[in-house]
Amino acid sequence: MLIHSVDHPGLPPFEMPARFKMEIVYFMTPSGDHGAPQLGPNEYWICREEAIKWLDELVIFVVSPLDARAKAEIELTDEHEAWLAWMVENGVQHVRLG
Repeated sequence: MLIHSVDHPGLPPFEMPARFKMEIVYFMTPSGDHGAPQLGPNEYWICREEAIKWLDELVIFVVSPLDARAKAEIELTDEHEAWLAWMVENGVQHVRLG
């Protein structure tokens, strides 16, 4: 699966495993939060400040869809780290899966 930068269309896409289509939702910023715009199909906004924090801490926290008080800490994989580094180093926040 290729991750394309919508912010920088000339940037070569970043390759991720096919399972990432199910995982990217853990990283996305909902439209309207942190300046995230309305998005098209297969588009996601990842807040730069959050990406930097996740790279620093090497974990993300996810909220249970059944209980908003229940949070789980998920350790980043090597692929997640490489993708987030690509995002941060290239100033990418808006991506499209392709």
